[in-house]
Amino acid sequence: MHQKLFSIFIIIIVFSCSKDDDSVGNIKPVETSFISAVDISSYPEISETNPIFYDFNGNPVDFLDILKNNGVNTIRLRLWVNPSTNHSSLNEVKQFSETLKARGFKTWIAVHYSDTWADPGQQIIPVAWQSLSITELHTTVYNYTEQVANELKPDYIQIGNEINSGLLHPFGNISTNINQFKTLTSTAIEAVRTHSNQTQIMLHVAGIENADWFFNQVSDLDYDIIGLSYYPIWHGKSLTNLRNAMTRLSTQHNKHIVIAETAYPFTLEYNDFTNNIVGLENQLILPEFPASPLGQEQFIYAIKNLVLDTEKGLGFCYWGTELIAWKGPESTNGSPWENQALFNFNNEALPVIKAFQID
Repeated sequence: MHQKLFSIFIIIIVFSCSKDDDSVGNIKPVETSFISAVDISSYPEISETNPIFYDFNGNPVDFLDILKNNGVNTIRLRLWVNPSTNHSSLNEVKQFSETLKARGFKTWIAVHYSDTWADPGQQIIPVAWQSLSITELHTTVYNYTEQVANELKPDYIQIGNEINSGLLHPFGNISTNINQFKTLTSTAIEAVRTHSNQTQIMLHVAGIENADWFFNQVSDLDYDIIGLSYYPIWHGKSLTNLRNAMTRLSTQHNKHIVIAETAYPFTLEYNDFTNNIVGLENQLILPEFPASPLGQEQFIYAIKNLVLDTEKGLGFCYWGTELIAWKGPESTNGSPWENQALFNFNNEALPVIKAFQID
């Protein structure tokens, strides 16, 4: 396995777009280490059902302990503005973030700038912001991001989630007003730089198909990390294409790069009555990675090694680690992801968890 030194001082080139600073290309020293991350945004909700998780030997184990003991060093959490429940709210994310920091994890906050899921197909402006003028929206975005930065002090922050089409539609829709999108994004960036200057800023898109175009458009924005989602079902089955795209993007823009979301099934079966997102063999990368515990483990090792082999590769994050069938075996609105969690249908840790160790 290709090896790197994982705790080094790296010089990152950051481009300042501050209204009061015209100096482009300032050099900012940043202490960084390889990000071995999982997204467990739904764990606070799942934990309310008191599930018992088990280690590789079938012994009951604390959920966070097994992650920590197997090399996970960073936890990613989504943040919604005014969700319909407390889940993924600022209050819940702040409390959980404090717990995670006390357990020794770094935190990575994915700010959706929405009351619900934000992704390439929808970037719905929060209901409370929908009647604002563009000037008022800029102020609100700045103040909200300032609050997030001040109260959460994350190690990493995403300005938006999978923002291929922009954010805060219709104001920040790339296809109709790319300059307004960039101005809104820059406003959020400025709030982070001003109020949490140790936080590294990520811009995150889904897939690689239009990633070159997107990051060319934002080349004058002041961010640190390129984030890409990669799921074979949506983003192609060629790891070679992914590797080439990562090398090209990170070199051209002189940025660190991470796989911000990925996952793979350990089975095509299901553990509740909710339809799973991945359930067919033609959605897999075959024959290399079958839907089995070994196939899931080998896929994540391949992703990790791909990032390690990319000169500016900074890490990866597994999405849906915790998404067991927590609402019961007959739930029709339960987990569409339990066959891609990092625990099997008996809530036992799968071998893939060992892939998060940084040797």
